[in-house]
Amino acid sequence: MVTGGAGFIGSHLVDKLIEKGNRVIVYDNFDEYYSGKGNNIHSHLSNPDFVLVRADILDSNVLLKAMKDVDVVFHLAAQPGVRFSLENPAKTNSVNTTGTLNVLQAARQMEAKIVIFASSSSVYGIPRYMPVDEEHPKEPISIYGASKLAAEKYCRIYCELLCVPVVMLRYHTVYGPRQRPDMAIRKWTELLLTNKRPIIYGDGNQTRDFTYVSDVVEGTILAAEVEGIDGEIFNLGGGSRASINDVVKSLIEITGKNLQPLYQPPKLGDVYDTHANIQKAKKFLGYNSKVNLKEGLENFVKWFVDNQVRARH
Repeated sequence: MVTGGAGFIGSHLVDKLIEKGNRVIVYDNFDEYYSGKGNNIHSHLSNPDFVLVRADILDSNVLLKAMKDVDVVFHLAAQPGVRFSLENPAKTNSVNTTGTLNVLQAARQMEAKIVIFASSSSVYGIPRYMPVDEEHPKEPISIYGASKLAAEKYCRIYCELLCVPVVMLRYHTVYGPRQRPDMAIRKWTELLLTNKRPIIYGDGNQTRDFTYVSDVVEGTILAAEVEGIDGEIFNLGGGSRASINDVVKSLIEITGKNLQPLYQPPKLGDVYDTHANIQKAKKFLGYNSKVNLKEGLENFVKWFVDNQVRARH
C-alpha cells in the first residue's frame, strides 16, 4: 500500500513498484490542496495489479479494511507546505500526526511486515552544522516540521513497544516531474514560460539540498528491502547544496528566457540552508544520488512543457 500514492512522490513510487511486479494499493483522498493528481496514476487504472482506494487516512475504519493482506506500507500521505502549515495548523497536525497514528495502528492490527514513513528535513530546523546527520538536534521552526517530528515519535514508539517494524526517511527538497503547483521550481518554471520574472523570497543565497524524485523513490524502496534496519532513520538527499539564485539561473538558461528574478522579503518558517549527510543511507541501504541538478531541472522543464501541450489538446 502507498498512502498518498496519487501524489507527486507517491505516484513515482507506485510506477516503480508496479514495474518491479508488485500488487499495489493506492490509498489517496485527492485533497483539494492541489488538483490534477488523477493524471499521475491514470495509466495504471486498467492494471489488475493496481487498486485505487479513494479515502482519507483520518478514516481509520476504511484504512483498516484497505490494509488487509498488505505486506509493506509506504506512508507518504501528508499535508505538505511549510507556509500552509502556519496558516492551517490544525489540518496539518491532524493529517500528518493523527493520520500517521492511524496508519501505524492499522498496520499493527493487520500485521503488516513493515511501514516506511516519509518524514522531512523540516524536523531539523535551523542547522547547527552541515551537512546535517540524523543525530542533529531536532528543532523545527514550522508547524509542518513539528507535525512530522511528532509522527516520527509515534513511529518509534510503535516500533519499540508495539512490535510494528518501521523505517523513517527524511526527504530533502524533492523535485522532478509531477511536482506540486505550490513548489518553487514549478512556480519559477511557470513564470518564466509565461514571460514573467521568477520571484525569489529573500536574497537568493539561501541553499537547498535538491533531491531528484527517482533517487528518493529508489531509496524508499531500498528501505523496504534491506533487512535488520527496523526503527532506523535515514536522510535521503542529493548530498550537496545549491543556492536558490543558481537554480533560478539554470532555469533561465534551460527555458531560454532572459528575465531577471524579482526579490521579495523572506517567508516565515523557511530555514536558510539544508544539506543532508547521506553517509548512513549509503552504508545501510546502498543509497546514492544519481541525478545531478542540471539534468534533473532539464527533465522537469521538459515534463512541464509536454504536460502543458497535452493539457491544451
